[in-house]
Amino acid sequence: MKKYEGLFILNLAGREEGIKDALDKISTEITAAGGKVETVQKMDKKAFARIADKRHTSGFYANVIFDGTPAIIATLQKKFSLNEDVFRVLFTLAPAPKVAA
Repeated sequence: MKKYEGLFILNLAGREEGIKDALDKISTEITAAGGKVETVQKMDKKAFARIADKRHTSGFYANVIFDGTPAIIATLQKKFSLNEDVFRVLFTLAPAPKVAA
């Protein structure tokens, strides 16, 4: 099992109260795919530096750290590409914790 970090940009225009529900659904999807969610960090709404679509000028950012196998990433990318609440998602290996010397 490896530790991954998922950066999610949520598409909740006009539905700011639905952030908690969207994050709960994301955690449920990761758990259902065989992962174990460690932390969920909700960030603020940020404007995009480059706007590709006039309908999407900003988004709510969230960071999810979870454990899983390498095969889980492809499964999650497919699932989240079909989720209308997720505008973009980026998965990376989480950095190893620094040991204080």
